[in-house]
Amino acid sequence: MINWVKKAGKSLPNSPDYDEIPEITQVDELETFVGKKNKVWLWTAVNKNIPGILAWVLGDRSSETFKVLWQIISCWHSYFYVTDGNPVYPCFISNEDHIVSKTMTRVEGENSRLRHYLARLHRKTFCYSKSEEMLRYSIRLVIHYLKYGTDVLRALCARKLQAMATPAAGIA
Repeated sequence: MINWVKKAGKSLPNSPDYDEIPEITQVDELETFVGKKNKVWLWTAVNKNIPGILAWVLGDRSSETFKVLWQIISCWHSYFYVTDGNPVYPCFISNEDHIVSKTMTRVEGENSRLRHYLARLHRKTFCYSKSEEMLRYSIRLVIHYLKYGTDVLRALCARKLQAMATPAAGIA
């Protein structure tokens, strides 16, 4: 199973393709662990009007980590960016475009869905990722599953079966 998660996670982009540029982007971060005590933060960006995570970054809670996410979402030129009160955001988002609010229901809902599908993201749990690499692959798989349903998983399984059948055909 671990090898399948690695292979599937490597084959997927970080986030699914979205055609619509969000007018209002919501950004939030959630805490998880790699190993038993190493805190890691998952920063997510969503379109206020459409379900799904548009972009995400894994790292610490510093401005260096958010800078990577900001390089992705600033290209969208959204009218507004809605965030919580984290002091990192005003360093990148201008006051005219920044709304600070704790009622960011879409991004909080998406983070809640991630916690629901990945036990390693639960707040108080015995489940945790042993490596940041596996956490990244797991997040990619869940994000694509939530966007496309089981189609993405079927496609990955079909590719794996085809790859397994190809060497056998060459032997005969």
